[in-house]
Amino acid sequence: MAFKGLGVLPDVVTYNALVDANCRFVGIDAAYAVVRRMQVAGIKPNVITYNSLLAGASRDFRLSLSLDIFEEMLELGISPDLWSFNTLMHCFFRLGKPDEAYRVFRDIILNDLRPDKTSFNTLLNGLCRNGYTDNALMLYRNLKRHGCELELITYNILIDGLCKAGRLKAARWILKELGDSCYIPNAITYTTVLKCCFRCRQFEEGLEVFWEMKSKGYTFDAFAYCTVAGAFAKKGRLKEANDCMEVMLDSGITPDIVSYNTLMNIYCKEGKFEAASELLNKMENEGFECDHYTHTILVDGLCKAGNLEGAQRHLQIKSSTVFSTNLAAYNSLLDGMYKAGHAKHAMKLFKLMKIKDEFTYSSMVHNLCKERKFRTASRLLLSCLKNGMNILKSAERAVIRGVRDSGFRKDARKLQTKIRMAKILRNLISTLDSGNLTWMQLIDFGMLQCKGFQNPPFLIKKNY
Repeated sequence: MAFKGLGVLPDVVTYNALVDANCRFVGIDAAYAVVRRMQVAGIKPNVITYNSLLAGASRDFRLSLSLDIFEEMLELGISPDLWSFNTLMHCFFRLGKPDEAYRVFRDIILNDLRPDKTSFNTLLNGLCRNGYTDNALMLYRNLKRHGCELELITYNILIDGLCKAGRLKAARWILKELGDSCYIPNAITYTTVLKCCFRCRQFEEGLEVFWEMKSKGYTFDAFAYCTVAGAFAKKGRLKEANDCMEVMLDSGITPDIVSYNTLMNIYCKEGKFEAASELLNKMENEGFECDHYTHTILVDGLCKAGNLEGAQRHLQIKSSTVFSTNLAAYNSLLDGMYKAGHAKHAMKLFKLMKIKDEFTYSSMVHNLCKERKFRTASRLLLSCLKNGMNILKSAERAVIRGVRDSGFRKDARKLQTKIRMAKILRNLISTLDSGNLTWMQLIDFGMLQCKGFQNPPFLIKKNY
């Protein structure tokens, strides 16, 4: 070491600085090597040394190593401080062990240490992330009751946890309490609640938060603008959706693929297909790789506007790319053909489609029922089930009801039996593929299913 050449021996402070630097910029293994050199030099590591190691392991997501470091610290007789306990508690929460984390919080008090804001914020965050929002709320209430000074980050943690749990009402209430406190909600607070409102389909509440945020002069990110514009579009308020996106572009935010898709959706809903096509060209010129959703929006919009030729033409242009596997776009075109009365073309497209999903079959069955072609719909329904695929319950009901209402009650009962048997066969095959049951068990399984038992008791065991 350069210190020795100068006649100055490094002390614990010098080594701690090296340990911390290695943890931050090189890696935990390099930091451990410094600790070993430190011990060889006869200098004992202290709590600061091990706190640096704990932080480094936590930053690298080596959470199990963090626990080993804590154990090593105890074995060396080094007493952990509050910082050590806070880091350990954070690690247990990230490992999905909330009980262990809470035990660490209790140990803080048992070791005559006073929990600080970081302790409470770590506990609140961990409880929320592990699904214990009721416990987090109880802790928050107790902190307020005992006059503990809360930080803005404390409110943000709780609001974020409640929003992720879908508890919008509770999140709005905490937001109101934050407004009544000495702190002012920031952009992160509002954006968190805003996104939750739209996720829970509470559009009016979301727009209230949006206008409140706007009135206070907060800026939005691209995601927030797109979320609000999408909500306006769903409510049919296309002018406001358009205005929202224009404000975003004027504010200097660089649009991403989500922004472009939102604009594309608005243009298609407004019937501005030329503008949508120009936008598509602009995206490609700017080097954006359009995803399946981009093209599906355009195809679906053209179909709903009755421009099936335009939709087909767009599909043909993109058929040479991976877009040819875009089921959503083909499903939109298929449904659009039927609604436009082009049943023969729809059936031809259906036969040409190499990949089909439950929505493909469900759409076909529903549309065949509308044409009163119940026999064809029945055959297609059974074909779907025999191929091991699911189909929407509404499609099943439409076929059975259609056959029965046409005066063929006996045929409707036979169809119900065939549907049930097709489902049993599908379950048998999938169970056999899983390798959990023997052929003898499969026969018993089939017999029990025929008698109406959906979950035979032996299914929970691998062997008798």
